[in-house]
Amino acid sequence: MTTRTFPAPTAILRHAVLLVTAALILAPFVWMVSLSIKPPGEIFRASFSFWPEQFYGIENYTKAITQAPLLRYMLNGVIVCASILALQIAVCAPAAYALAKLEFAGRDLLFALVLIALLLPHEVLALPLFILGAKIGVLNTYAALIFPYVVSPFGIFLFRQFFKTIPDDVVHAARLDGYSELGIVWKIMVPMALPAIIAFGIFSVVSHWNSLFWPLIAVRDQNLMPPPLGIMAFKNEEAGNDYGPLMAASTLVVAPLAIAFLAAQRWFVEGLARGAVK
Repeated sequence: MTTRTFPAPTAILRHAVLLVTAALILAPFVWMVSLSIKPPGEIFRASFSFWPEQFYGIENYTKAITQAPLLRYMLNGVIVCASILALQIAVCAPAAYALAKLEFAGRDLLFALVLIALLLPHEVLALPLFILGAKIGVLNTYAALIFPYVVSPFGIFLFRQFFKTIPDDVVHAARLDGYSELGIVWKIMVPMALPAIIAFGIFSVVSHWNSLFWPLIAVRDQNLMPPPLGIMAFKNEEAGNDYGPLMAASTLVVAPLAIAFLAAQRWFVEGLARGAVK
């Protein structure tokens, strides 16, 4: 006779909290997708149903793509996010290696400054960055959207924590083989830190793809607008109160992020887990 084992009450409570939290997080996205396939007459009904009585998705998504330069906004987002991520890795990886593996005066102080910078929201720097951008003449260009984010305190912190988990013997062996310090960074440390780079890449791309505050200040040319700012222009100029195409545009903007995260979630979790050690 076999005895059945039941989950402990704490496990049931934990899973219930996780399910409720996941439902609260996913509810706006489900609502957005539902509205993107509904005709105007069904959007503001008192009762909610995910699937519409009259499927209006083709019309809404066609309007989202044709009545506003949505593809141009998304291309701008790709250019800006890819440029920011590449420059952040180029800056953060050597800085993190120096803080993790090199001995020099003031290293702990510099790391403390990195931790302090983590606490400061980027909006605090908006005014001085705007004045600096106006002085050097880069406002309303791609440079204005990219260069304020080149140095990432979170990237330095995450890479430094990951590099600390790599044995010092690996670094010593590379030096004996004749590698320079930069050679060690790019040929040894960065390939070994690929999970951390993927995790940071997801954070960076999501953050800057969804950024609205700084682009709203830095650019006015519609041809330079990233997706969130472009959707605002789409709503104000084209869609008006036609929320179906607006929700369709929002769904198209969010979809690449969701697909990328689902494809890379294993490396994302591994990068955060190993970066949290030590």
